[in-house]
Amino acid sequence: MKNIAIRENHLYNKTYKKGKSFVGKTLAVYVLKDYAASRLAKANPEKKQVNRLGLSVSKKLGGAVIRNRVKRIIRAAYDEHKSKLKTGFLIVIGARSAAVKKKSTDLARELDIAFRALDMYAEQAAEK
Repeated sequence: MKNIAIRENHLYNKTYKKGKSFVGKTLAVYVLKDYAASRLAKANPEKKQVNRLGLSVSKKLGGAVIRNRVKRIIRAAYDEHKSKLKTGFLIVIGARSAAVKKKSTDLARELDIAFRALDMYAEQAAEK
């Protein structure tokens, strides 16, 4: 299933201010419970709650080609973990300057560390 993007600026700000965060060498990950998830699930054809993903890549990292490449690699890394995550959250992933030179496997490894630190895996909740 395609990722649902966060489009509203206020949701980014709310996730930054009120959400849990993990900052690594290449990525900063912010997670906040999405209170509109149940309402959006009714509009979803599968009637399931989903995570909404927001990507933040600064102009300081480079031109449009570099920024789009970084966003594409982050999306590919996120797709590896998407099926194992808890649902109903706003997830904002910010790229740091070290992300420009990394491959999707490197970013996937760092996302795995971040999601474990933020207790986002569904099987982690089942074990507790």
